[in-house]
Amino acid sequence: MKLSNILDSLPENLEKEVFETILSFQNIKIERIISKGHVTPDSQWYDQNEHEWVIIIEGKASLMLEDGSEYILSKGSYLNIPAHTKHRVTWTDPNNLTIWLAIFYK
Repeated sequence: MKLSNILDSLPENLEKEVFETILSFQNIKIERIISKGHVTPDSQWYDQNEHEWVIIIEGKASLMLEDGSEYILSKGSYLNIPAHTKHRVTWTDPNNLTIWLAIFYK
């Protein structure tokens, strides 16, 4: 067993958004995502086989569903995205880190 902190070991170079798997077991995966001004390209939608529960640990972001619904997330905000619900990140704070915790489950 190893004690860790979600806010430790933050990368200095964020040229690309960072996706780190924290835990993966059977029907669940937990991922830390670190963004700084990163967005999903206009032509791309996430369409996943698993449900995704996300929470913002630090920072701010905006997430849009294919139906046009938009969610503004800030520290502590969380959202459950059912499987095959097309979605994309339309904004993350360009001046500060946005740290997400994403839990994928079936």
